[in-house]
Amino acid sequence: MKSVVIAEKPSVGRDIARVLGCSKGGNGFLEGKDYVVTWALGHLVELSDPESYGEQWKTWKMETLPMMPEKLEIQVIKKTGKQFQTVKAQMYRKDVGEIIIATDAGREGELVARWIIQKAGVRKPMKRLWISSVTDKAIRQGFAQLKDAREYQKLYEAAVARAEADWLVGLNATRALTVKHNAQLSCGRVQTPTLAIIAKREAQIRGFQSQPYYSLKVKGSGIWFRWRSGSNGTTTSSREEISRISDKVRNSAGTVEDVKKKQQKAYAPLLYDLTSLQQDANRLFGFSAKQTLDYMQRLYEHYKVVTYPRTDSRYLTQDIVETLPERVKACRGGIYGQVCTKLLKSSIKGNKSFVDDRKVSDHHAIIPTEQGISLSELEYGERKIYELVISRFLAVLLPPCEYEQTEVTVGCAGEYFTVKGKRIRQPGWQEIRNLQKEEGAFWDETEDEALPGNGISREEILDQMPEFVKGQKILFGEGKISEGKTKPPQPFTEATLLAAMENPVKYMESADKSLRKTLGETGGLGTVATRADIIEKLFNSFMLEKKDQYIHLTSKGRQVLELAPQGLTSPELTAKWEQQLSDIASGKARKKDFEAEIRSYTADIVKDIAASSKTYRHDNLTGKKCPECGKLMLEVNHKNGRMLVCQDRECGYRKTLSKVTNARCPQCHKKMELVGEGEQRRFTCGCGYREKLSAFEKRKKESGKGVSKKDVSRYMNKMRQEAKEPVNNAFADALAKIKL
Repeated sequence: MKSVVIAEKPSVGRDIARVLGCSKGGNGFLEGKDYVVTWALGHLVELSDPESYGEQWKTWKMETLPMMPEKLEIQVIKKTGKQFQTVKAQMYRKDVGEIIIATDAGREGELVARWIIQKAGVRKPMKRLWISSVTDKAIRQGFAQLKDAREYQKLYEAAVARAEADWLVGLNATRALTVKHNAQLSCGRVQTPTLAIIAKREAQIRGFQSQPYYSLKVKGSGIWFRWRSGSNGTTTSSREEISRISDKVRNSAGTVEDVKKKQQKAYAPLLYDLTSLQQDANRLFGFSAKQTLDYMQRLYEHYKVVTYPRTDSRYLTQDIVETLPERVKACRGGIYGQVCTKLLKSSIKGNKSFVDDRKVSDHHAIIPTEQGISLSELEYGERKIYELVISRFLAVLLPPCEYEQTEVTVGCAGEYFTVKGKRIRQPGWQEIRNLQKEEGAFWDETEDEALPGNGISREEILDQMPEFVKGQKILFGEGKISEGKTKPPQPFTEATLLAAMENPVKYMESADKSLRKTLGETGGLGTVATRADIIEKLFNSFMLEKKDQYIHLTSKGRQVLELAPQGLTSPELTAKWEQQLSDIASGKARKKDFEAEIRSYTADIVKDIAASSKTYRHDNLTGKKCPECGKLMLEVNHKNGRMLVCQDRECGYRKTLSKVTNARCPQCHKKMELVGEGEQRRFTCGCGYREKLSAFEKRKKESGKGVSKKDVSRYMNKMRQEAKEPVNNAFADALAKIKL
């Protein structure tokens, strides 16, 4: 008898098939002597649409809410129905005796396979493949250690409970808001608290009152010393005080009162999980969270050079340690060849700074696989992400940076001045940073998790400092008074918003320590796999907009926060759910008890929305009529430009007005917008610069730079395709596969 193997995606299925010797081609499967390998296309089965339960939910009416089917059904996704039938046929084959689940090793992966099997109605023994990378070696080892699928039954129940809860709460709240206010509005337990986090930051910025502050530096023995107050601060709010001190010590002799020397070690930053990788990619290269995930998926599935990307762990398990030398060999291309060679000359060992089984959940941190690649095969974005992974991986294998830190305190006229310096004894992992600076790779001095100096500003740190001894006299000369103003918090970027979603505890109103602990342990709002999609959804539903790199709420986003039930605007709900889902997965709680609580909560929020006296208003109406239904259109700011959208939620018409491009303004060098249609298409910039597309193409062609006609054609086709996507369909926007 043969075993049928169900992978989550075709690329992974084909890799497994090759390793298992399955070369006989089929339509949607591959077959060999002992195995039949087939695959999903992500989810092939989903929770059924409300309309499928009967006539009462085919129209959107408040009196038919809440939608509460006695049992939530599942349905085959029409778009991928053909592949479902293929998978079903393989499972029903008479020569197939067992099913091996080989979908992604995690809660959602378990759901993908189990729903397919459940919908197909097949009853055969099941085993589970649980691996973190799709290299040939990992696949062989995984098949040699298959688990009984019954070990993951509780994980599956937790996955179903999460999906059903999001369906009940998300769709009912969305439909109630939409019907109540006759506008395309949606909310959910992750997207709405994300809006609330941004709103809180914007309120802090609006309410911030800037205060002036002053600092003083004086020069002595060829270096600058910074004034230190009695409370060890280095600034004062009094201009008079700092001027008085400057006058008092100018041309005066000071005495070295203390010289402190400490031998310090600075360890490399932790390995990447998906969120920290997305943060760095956004900060360094401007990649969106979704772009970074897409690049990682290509590196994982197609090139097989990195491990499973959708992980929330930054540590490795002990069993990975023996594979480290092979992974280092695979990293020898590019700028890190010498580092790799040096590492391979001695024994590579793991230590507790990056190896800890207790700190790994479903998957270990993102690291390179044993499979190397020529960097020239990768496109720009893929290469940048791959180099980030390599640099962090090699850094943790190198020794810590060892340095001597010296702090000198000088007393003068009753005031105290300090200077700090460091002497590198052993660069250790800083060798990676030095290489990046030399190559101009992606060195960024503003963020360095373990730079020597322990948080001291760079202007105070001297790589080399003269030797000072206690009692030594120093003549102070000129002084410099610096004036500054306290600054409000920065608006969120995608990088900082991801960090806030991962750790939203400070945005919780509740003081419940267990909820705060759970939210921290379970990874915050959303998962590493879904945060990128949530942010994209908020942009696509016009609740967020981007100005330069900063994210802001739109009027619609602010109003949704006002209209949504209070419980849906705080991270507490996610914390509570994750606590209960974790208990279901571990067998400490029952799924049916959680479901009963969710149904009661759903009924309450629908009741609250229906009874609300609040109203929603479109403040972005234009005088232009929709060509399909004749109603006035709304002008909205999309993530990458502006567009007109029909206000009728059932119409769905939209038209692109402008699109932010990568073309730079020749005057101010900022990105320009492409506006207009046909021969009237032109680039515009906020500085006032205007240029027709045809003139732009001619100028770039003459200079030997820029885009070709083929590039422009491809770009315009992409714009037209985006314009056809039905983002204004309220149900599609609400459901969106409920990736919460």
